[in-house]
Formats: sequence, structure tokens, C-alpha cells
Amino acid sequence: MIPEIRSLFAATSHYAYLNSAAVSPMPRTAIEAVNWQLNDVATHGSEHYTEWVKTKGRCRELLAGMLNVGPEHIAFMRNTSDGFAAVAAGLEWKQGDNIVTFGNEFPANFYPWRRVRDRFGVELRICPERDGRYEIDELIDMIDSNTRVVAVSAVQFASGFRADLERIGKAARAVDAIFAVDVIQGLGQMGFDLEAAKVDVAAGASHKWLCAPEGCGILFVSERARERIDPVFVGWISVETPWDFDDREQPFKPNALAWESGTGPSSLFYGLEHSLLLLRQSGLDNIRRYLAELSGYLCERLGGSNYRIISSREPSEASAIVCIEHLGGLHCNEVAQRLRDAGVIVSPRGDRLRIAPHFYNNKEDIDRLIDALPE
Repeated sequence: MIPEIRSLFAATSHYAYLNSAAVSPMPRTAIEAVNWQLNDVATHGSEHYTEWVKTKGRCRELLAGMLNVGPEHIAFMRNTSDGFAAVAAGLEWKQGDNIVTFGNEFPANFYPWRRVRDRFGVELRICPERDGRYEIDELIDMIDSNTRVVAVSAVQFASGFRADLERIGKAARAVDAIFAVDVIQGLGQMGFDLEAAKVDVAAGASHKWLCAPEGCGILFVSERARERIDPVFVGWISVETPWDFDDREQPFKPNALAWESGTGPSSLFYGLEHSLLLLRQSGLDNIRRYLAELSGYLCERLGGSNYRIISSREPSEASAIVCIEHLGGLHCNEVAQRLRDAGVIVSPRGDRLRIAPHFYNNKEDIDRLIDALPE
């Protein structure tokens, strides 16, 4: 990736920051945009409110381009959890229904479905992880005519495993199930074609691979899903003409925008817009190829070391997330702390060390990691 991109991220000046799967640093342009909006409020109050709303709309359009969907199908939430919670609460459930998911999903894509299981007696079918990956055929075999929802992550947070969304989506559609996908660990290191993958619902957030402020959750709801899911968390901007305060019986919006209940964090949308523009200018396909090269270099450097690569490195299953474990039994928490002391930032996840480079990283960051890893 070009040096100019790296220079926008202050963290790269003192860290080998390899932790975008947790929280990514923000580029200088995004920080300046957030500050501009806050100063605008301080100086002018609500005078430029309509401009703030337009910024939110531009963010919606940028995200729609990254997901290959219409902008009217994207709602802004607080986070990924809000998106899945809203979907789970908005569906009508009955005993005999089942939900199919991967094991070891991030809790945002588990607890809403567990609550459905506990409250309505719905069966929760879990496809187990084996050695850092999932067998897609095993998951698909769990889907039957009683499956209401298939819920998986596009990229797994604790292994980096990348799912074959098109195969899963085809299987879910064959039994008329809703296909719900957590995209937070993929969107920004790659783009998605949600329509081609027959995804009905997708949830994510801004603070990981999108390099934007926390607080901008994303919920995609397809036309098909909108017909089946009731927007139970609604507010004054959920209706078709929210500024008509006198018409209290007007209909809710006919698309995903019905899930937006009120005003959002305007300053954060300013930051999000600039981060999305940087990703678009860099090109998501370029970023995906660059990260494949960088993670491949990491795995090469780990060869012959005292660490085992857990993440699948099959081209169709690999992502920019690489998880490893120490063969001598050194716990990942201890490894992460020693790396932190050396200025290398990664995350322990369970019994694994998770390494997650982004487009602002380079091979020198990988070399610094390798040199700092305890034997």
C-alpha cells in the first residue's frame, strides 16, 4: 500500500499495530472531520443541521456501494449487537422453528438467538469449529424445512475463517429461511455482494476494518426480510414523513430506514465518511489483494518458529486475520503482553493470539512482530 496512507495513521509512528480486528486507528482526515462538526455545533448550534443529515446520507451511499445494495436498505444502529437484537425481536417465532449457526460466533451474533431459544423454545443448531475452520457441508446439512434463520459471520473473529456466503445463502433460500450475516470482521478488508450471496440481513459496525469512530452500527435489511421482520424499535424518524408532527398515524418507512428510531451521532458520521472515502479511493479489491500478500508474508515468517498457525490458509477460506498458538504452552495473554511491551499490538482471543494487519501496515511491521515473539 502507498506510504501516504500509512502517514495518515498516527499509531503507525510508534506501534506495529496489528489489531484492526479489535479497534482500528482512525486516519487523520477522519479525526479532523469529527472535530470540524463538533466545532460547527459549538459555533453555530443547529444552523447546519441539514448538512449533518446529508453527511449521514453520503455514508449510507458509500456503504451501499461496498455491499452492492441500495442505500435505502441500510439503517444506522449503535452497533452490531443492536442490529441482530432488532432482527431477532422482530421475527415471529413458534415452537418447532430452528436457527442454524456456527460455533464460536462472536456474542453479538449469538445472544439474540439464544434469547429466542430460551423464550420461544426454538432449537439452536450449532456447527462446531474444528482446527480453526468449519465444514460448510456440515452447516448446510443442519438446515431443513423448519429453519427460520441461518446466522453466521462472513469472517470469524477468533480464527479468521472466511465463509462461503454464496453456498450458505443458496441453501438458506432453498428452505425460505432468512440468511443473516455478521460482516464486521470483513467489511473494509474486502467488499461484499450481498445480493449475489442471497443475504437477507447483515450487521456490522464502524470501528474495526472501516477505520472509523465507534458508534456507527450498520444494519442491512433486504426487501424480502423487510416483509417478514417487524421494526419493533422505532421512533420519530422511522415514519415516512417524520417532520410532519401532526400526522401520528402515518406509515413506517417501507425499507430498512424504519429501523432508525431517532437522530444519530452527527460528528461520528463525519469521521465515518472520510474513512469510507479513503477505503474507496484505495479500492477494496486492492486492499484485499494487499492483505492476502501481507498475511501470506506473515505465515511465511512464522514457518519454522515455535508457533502453530490455527487459521485456515486455503485461498477460499483465508482472511487478513491470522491466529496462532505457542507450541511450548506459553499462554496467549502472556505472549500479547510481551509483544505490547515491545510496541507490537495484537489481541489474545481464547487460547489464541490474533494478528490482524490492515492496509496501513507493511512488511516491516510483520518483521517487528516476528522479532518480538517470545521463543
